[in-house]
Amino acid sequence: MIALRSIASAALAFGALAACAVGPEYSPPSPLAPQAGTFASPTPTDASANQPPANWWELYNTPAIDRLVQAALTRNQNLLMAAANLAEARAALSQARAGQFPSTTLSAGAQYGVTDNEAFAANLLHHKPASPEPNYSAGLDVSYEVDLFGQVRRAIEAASANYEAQKAAEDVMRVSVAGETTRAYLDVCAYAEEYDVAKHSLDVVAESEDITAREVRDGTASDFDLARARELEAQTRATLPTYEGQRHTALFELAVLTGRPPEEISKDADACRSPPKLKAVLPIGDVKSLFRRRPDVREAERQLASNVAQIGVETANLYPTITIGASGSTGANTLPGLSSVANLSYGIGPLLSWSFPNILVAQAQIREARATASASYANFQATVLQALQDTEDALTAYGSELDRNASLTIARDQSETAFKLAQSRYRLGSASYLDVLTAETDLVNAASMLAGSDQALASDQVTVFKALGGGWEQAPPVQPLPIVDARTGEAEKVK
Repeated sequence: MIALRSIASAALAFGALAACAVGPEYSPPSPLAPQAGTFASPTPTDASANQPPANWWELYNTPAIDRLVQAALTRNQNLLMAAANLAEARAALSQARAGQFPSTTLSAGAQYGVTDNEAFAANLLHHKPASPEPNYSAGLDVSYEVDLFGQVRRAIEAASANYEAQKAAEDVMRVSVAGETTRAYLDVCAYAEEYDVAKHSLDVVAESEDITAREVRDGTASDFDLARARELEAQTRATLPTYEGQRHTALFELAVLTGRPPEEISKDADACRSPPKLKAVLPIGDVKSLFRRRPDVREAERQLASNVAQIGVETANLYPTITIGASGSTGANTLPGLSSVANLSYGIGPLLSWSFPNILVAQAQIREARATASASYANFQATVLQALQDTEDALTAYGSELDRNASLTIARDQSETAFKLAQSRYRLGSASYLDVLTAETDLVNAASMLAGSDQALASDQVTVFKALGGGWEQAPPVQPLPIVDARTGEAEKVK
């Protein structure tokens, strides 16, 4: 009774000590951020301080984009790989948590022969050699390691933070997939629009070439004028394959983003001839909400937490371990004899073990863990600053392109007016053919530049949304690809 009381007291004492864990306690750092809490870039003319929605691509009010993004968020191969990495981190966390529970070993055996004890007794007593006979045995060992210095606790902290970091990494991939899928669709539409603009310009210059050719036959224009007209027509025609090639490249990219082979292009995207416009002002939020939305900031912070906890894991290697164990075994020459109390042996009690490591190696591992955590801290701050820079760059580029697009729209309209006036004056004889050709060239260039700006503007909008970090909050869960057993053909799910 006294022995049992002593063992219980020791267990309680060890449990109290286990509440203390070596290594630094972690506290999430405050990110470097502007005190004003607002972005440094001027707010674009069509933007607001409202918080962007989770499914920001729905602001385009285009069902084809919604369908493609949802397909990409469930079938994109990079996202499936991120889901598998998350499953791996989840399994590692389960393994770390298993250290909180006792471990058991169950053994059983059956032999025929002479045991060492029987042979020793026969020799000691000068008896004839023992006769071989069956021997049966069974045993159960239970051991529980008291987490005296918090090594198990720190290992769970490290694995848990790493799991959360992998979860954030999966969200980072969701942001990228949603953004690039939307961008690819808009690119398909924008390149189609550029192609149509170039085709319209080609029709204009081709008509002008036909008029010039007739005037050459009538003697009112020179071969030089015809050569210049044909040069402009050829230059305009040369742009068509470029736009068509870029459109097909965007279609192939869109197919792969949605988990399809390149040849399985989206019919919806293939039919689009102009990029859809936002149906509302561009919501950008503020700096504080930016950090909550950016999963890469969360990933960096969780990785820092994991590496700080790993310092405690390495530090605990310098200290002894306490294991409370219990064991029982029985052995007999017959199976019914295994249940006899006379053949039963057992024991229970704590065991102190202390393996003295090479102190230089152990301390080097601790320094390595501290350096890794320090690098993670710097990476966290760098990620925060990069998030701010991404957003500032995106807002600046978008605002600049908005202004440029407005000016190019005016330039295109004025070039069209100038070309019509030049044609009228040429027919009246108050302008030379060179004036007409110059005005025509200006119109072609202005129309092409405006179409290119429309494409850049659509792409810049997506860059802003990606920099703001949305698109993962309401994304559907992703199941990693199963592993198929070649012998049975059955697919084993990755959990």
